[in-house]
Amino acid sequence: MASKIEFVEYMADQMRDAGTITYKKMFGEYGLYCNGKIFAVICDNRLFIKMTEAGRKVCPELQEAPPYEGAKNYFLVEDVENRELLTKIVTATYMELPEPKPKKRRKE
Repeated sequence: MASKIEFVEYMADQMRDAGTITYKKMFGEYGLYCNGKIFAVICDNRLFIKMTEAGRKVCPELQEAPPYEGAKNYFLVEDVENRELLTKIVTATYMELPEPKPKKRRKE
């Protein structure tokens, strides 16, 4: 089941205090970005945040689960109504993730 854009927009709004939250459709689901870094995916209207040590310290009780078959585990965030908690884990995760690599220019 593909995620609904309304859920994706709601999640981006819930996390807006962590930075500039954007999203991009990927393989029928959505990738979430904070200030240009991908930090989470939404699959089947469920939020999965990349696993980091900083994220684990902020939310040690989060379950781990793969967003889709064959994927590595992410943190599964079920309390999507808690804006303060979302802001904390997104900020902690963002700070630990590396900067995105610059895109290579295609040869003409």
